Amino acid sequence: MPFELDPNMHPDLAPLAWMIGRWEGAGVVGYPTIESANFGQVIEVTHDGRPFLEWKSHTWILDSDGNQTTPSATELGFWRPLPGGEVELLLTHPTGIVEMYYGKTSPAKVEMKTDGVLRSPSAKEYSAATRLYGNVNTNLLWAMDMSAVGESNASHVSAELKRVG
Repeated sequence: MPFELDPNMHPDLAPLAWMIGRWEGAGVVGYPTIESANFGQVIEVTHDGRPFLEWKSHTWILDSDGNQTTPSATELGFWRPLPGGEVELLLTHPTGIVEMYYGKTSPAKVEMKTDGVLRSPSAKEYSAATRLYGNVNTNLLWAMDMSAVGESNASHVSAELKRVG
């Protein structure tokens, strides 16, 4: 289904407009300290006419047949485009972690790294991450590397999602 620009969208959102919509798909999660697993994901990216996007992501672990087993990561946040192709992503997680990413946009691509990580006293040790998002053949592809629990920057998660409605 082709993507159409929303006439009510704030013009500052133009570099991120390709992200707006509902995305569903699957990916792989792993880390040196955990066993790799397949996961399913739904991302909803919306706007209300102001110059930011709302972000909701929910994931769950998949069994070998592709069925949902247990809930996994959830993140809620906001994308804030800035002048000159710069962008901020503010994310909060129910595990006691809040992240602020800073990066650059280019046509159908966003590259960013954490500018700040705040953890509650009960959250796991986590200090930094990088994320890459891209629109490839109309699909949303993304990947994340992170530094956590004594490990330096290592691959953590990647996924491919399709726009649905």
